Amino acid sequence: MPSNQTAVGNVVGAIRVSTVKQGIDGDSPDDQQRLIEQYAAGRNLNVARYFVFLESGSKELQPMQEVVDYCKDPKNNVKQVIIKSIDRFTRGGSEFYSMLKNQLDDCGVALVDVYGIIGNQKINTLEHLGVKYKWSEYSPTKKAEMLEAERAKDEVRDIQTRMIGAQIRYARMGYWVRRALHGFDNVHVETRDGKRCILKPNEIEAPQVIKMFELRARGTMEDIEIVEEINKFGFRTRERVIRDKEDRTKIIQVIGGEPLTLKQLWRMIENPVYAGVNPEKWTQGNPVKCKFDGLVSYELFNAANRGKIIITEDGDGVHIYRRKPADHLVKKGVKNSEFPFKRIVMCPGCKKPLYGSSSRGRHGKYFPAYHCNQRGDHYFRKSKKEFDNTIEEFVKHLAVSDEYIAELMEYVGEAFDKQQMEAHKDSVAIDLRLTQLRSQIRVNVDKIKLVSSETTIKYLEEDIAKLEVEIAELTSQRQTEEEQKPVDMEKMKAYVEYFLAHLEELLLHHSNPVLQAKYFGVIFNSAPTYDDIVSGTPDCSKITGVNTVFIPKKLNNELMAGVEGFEPPALGFGDQCSTTELHPFIPNVSARLHHYSKYTW
Repeated sequence: MPSNQTAVGNVVGAIRVSTVKQGIDGDSPDDQQRLIEQYAAGRNLNVARYFVFLESGSKELQPMQEVVDYCKDPKNNVKQVIIKSIDRFTRGGSEFYSMLKNQLDDCGVALVDVYGIIGNQKINTLEHLGVKYKWSEYSPTKKAEMLEAERAKDEVRDIQTRMIGAQIRYARMGYWVRRALHGFDNVHVETRDGKRCILKPNEIEAPQVIKMFELRARGTMEDIEIVEEINKFGFRTRERVIRDKEDRTKIIQVIGGEPLTLKQLWRMIENPVYAGVNPEKWTQGNPVKCKFDGLVSYELFNAANRGKIIITEDGDGVHIYRRKPADHLVKKGVKNSEFPFKRIVMCPGCKKPLYGSSSRGRHGKYFPAYHCNQRGDHYFRKSKKEFDNTIEEFVKHLAVSDEYIAELMEYVGEAFDKQQMEAHKDSVAIDLRLTQLRSQIRVNVDKIKLVSSETTIKYLEEDIAKLEVEIAELTSQRQTEEEQKPVDMEKMKAYVEYFLAHLEELLLHHSNPVLQAKYFGVIFNSAPTYDDIVSGTPDCSKITGVNTVFIPKKLNNELMAGVEGFEPPALGFGDQCSTTELHPFIPNVSARLHHYSKYTW
C-alpha cells in the first residue's frame, strides 16, 4: 500500500494467525483487520500498511521481527504499531515479547492493542525532584503485559497438549490421524468415539497398490519390472504445494505427479498400514489393528515382503516380526547369470553359501569356479564346468511323483483363472485412469476460458499436453493387450504337464540362468550342500532335504532336448512353446510343490 502520512507519522497494522489452514480457510486475518481499522478510525488514524503472517509466533524466529525491522528504518516514519492482542503479536512468552517491544521503544514506536492491555504511559519515580534515570522510568502496565504474554505461551502448550494428546489416543485406538497414504482417502465417519477419521480405498489408486503387492508376492518379476508395470497403469504420486517460508499464502512450487520409483515401491511394500495394521511412533512402535480394512490381507502382505516383515494375529492382538537378513543376502551382486547357483548350494565343510568368481591365470586366462569364502580348516573349490555337470546329472534323475501331478494340474487351472481375473481388473483400472485424465483435461480447458494471464494459460496448456501423452500411452497399451491372442488353456496345460514329467527342460535349459537356479532351489526343503547333490545323483531319496514331491527316475536319454529344442508328447499341438511363454505359471507350480512340505523355502 502507498505510504500515508498522519500528524503522528505512519501507522502500521500487524496481523498473525497460527496456521496456514486458519489463514486460508478461516476468517481470522479479516477479523483482525476489521478490529484494527475500527480502532484506528476511532482515533482518527489511517493505517498505512498491513503486515500479515501465517505462521506460529512461538518459534525462536519471530515473524513480527519483520515489522520491527520496518519500523527501525527512519524513512518509513512509523510512530505506531497496532495489533489485535498480545497473543497475536507473539506466543513466545514474556522473553520474546520484551525483546520485540524494547526494539520498538528504542526507535520511538508505540505498540498498542485494540483491547487496551498495552499502555504507553511512562512514570518517572523521581519526577518530583526533576531527575530521570533509565531505572526510574517504568510502564505501569508492564506487569499486566508480561502476564498476558506468558498466558499466551501457556495457551499454546494447552492447545497442543489437547490436540496432539487426542490424536495420540485416537491413533492407539486404531483411527487414522495423518495425511492419507497413496491408495487411500481420509474419510470422517460417525463412531462411538465421535466423528473420527479412517482410511477408505481410493477408486483409482487402490487397484494400483494391490497390483503392486500381487506382482511382488508372485515372485516372477524383478522389482524394477514391477515398477515399470505399475507405471503403465498410470501410477502418479499425489501433488502437494510448497509454500513460501516468509509468506505462507504464496505457493512457490507444486511437487508430485511423478511415476513410481524403486525406493517408493520398497517403502510401500513394507508399510503395514496397507494390511490394516499401524505401528507408528505414537503407538510407541506397537502394532495396532486399524478401525478400517487394509488394501491387502496379512497373507498377501507377508508374501510380498518375502519373510522380511511378517504380520500375525492371535488372541493377544496383531504382531509384527522383522527378520534380520543374513549377511550374504545383504551383500550386493547376488544375482549373477554367470554363477546362478551361488548362495543356493552350500559348502559341504562349513554349510555356508558358496560363491562364484573367475580367477586369472598367469597367462591371462580366466578360470571360473564355485568356492567357499570361509577361512578355516577346510577348502572347497570346484570349476564351474564340473559344478554345472554335477547339477545336470542330479536333475536328470528327478521326476515329479504321479500322485501329485493331477493336483498340480488343477492348481495350474486355478492360477490361470486368477490371472484372467487380474487381467480384467487391470483393464478396468486403465479405463478408470483414462476417464480421470480426460476429466482433468476438461477442467483445465474450462480454466483457460476463465483466465487472461498468458503465463497461467501456458502452464495449463503444458499440463494438458502431459495428460494427452499419458492418455496416448495408456490407449496404446490397452490396444496392444486387446490384440494379443487368447491363451489356449488346454495347450498350456499340455506343456505344463510335459515340464512336470521332464524337469530337466525347466531346470537345465531355461533362457534365464538366475531364474533357473531359483527353480532348482524349489526341489529342496533346506539348502543342499554340494556333497548332498553328488551323493543324490544316483538316487535323490538319499538326500533328506529333497521335497517328497520329487522321486528318483530311470534316465531316458531319448527324452532329453536336442539342439533344435523339444516337442511335447501331446497329440494335436504342433507349435513350439518355450518356458518364457509359461513364465506366469511355472513359478506357481513351483510354489505349489512346496505346498506339500512342512518347510518354507
